[in-house]
Order: sequence, then structure tokens, then C-alpha cells
Amino acid sequence: MVWDEWERSKASAAERRFTEMRLDQPPADRAGDGPSGGAGGSRLKHAARPWNRAAATAGILRTSTRTARTDLATGHAGTAGGLAGLSSLASLTSVLDSWENRLGAVEDECVALEPALRRAGGELVGVDHGVGATTNAVRVPHGGDAT
Repeated sequence: MVWDEWERSKASAAERRFTEMRLDQPPADRAGDGPSGGAGGSRLKHAARPWNRAAATAGILRTSTRTARTDLATGHAGTAGGLAGLSSLASLTSVLDSWENRLGAVEDECVALEPALRRAGGELVGVDHGVGATTNAVRVPHGGDAT
């Protein structure tokens, strides 16, 4: 029974009209739409805004991670003296150290990532302008297809 169902699925798929696959392009009916489109057709354009938003998010994460580390340290202050002699103290200390290390690594990554994201946005926009100026200097003979 399963084989018959498979054969019916294959036959049904073969009867359907297949659409053309397009790589690295918007569908033909959407050319010119969205952030890559425009009067000149479908062109890749970079904007600094998404990069700056990502950088701002990294900054917010850095700040909240630092706050979490401070809250964690404050919450565990004095536990070593109050739990002395209990077997759970070693586990609690191990977990605390592990979380402090993880949060510290996240904070360090955010410190490095925030300025890198801001630079990337600015550099990509600069590349767009540079490439645009270079390609505009190329002359296409009348009637030539520049796409």
C-alpha cells in the first residue's frame, strides 16, 4: 500500500507545472521590490542601520550581562560562611564559578562585537559607493544589455 501511495505522489508531482529555479535573484515578478530593488532594477545595496541595530543589541546584552554577574555575586555573598561544612557548598561554588565564567565570556564577546558591527556597516556602505562609482565609469555600447 505504501508503494502505491509513493507512486501516486510522484505522478502528482510530475503533473504539476514546475517553476523555474532562480539563484541569487528575486523572483521575476518581484524584481525591483524591497531593499535591493529600485529604479535601476535588482541591485544589492547595503545599509548601516541593521549593523548599527545589531551593535546596539550587543551593547544592551553586555550591560545586562554585567548586571547579571553583579546580581549573582551579590546573591551568593556570604554563603561560604553560612554553609561551611555542608557538602553542597562545593557544588554551589562550582556552579557560581561556572556561571561567572560564562557570563564573563559573553560580556567580553559583546565588548569586541559592538564596535566591529558598527565598522562593518560603515565599510559595506562605503564599498557600495565605491563599486557604484567604478561601474558607472564603464560605458556600455548603445543597445547593450548591462545586466
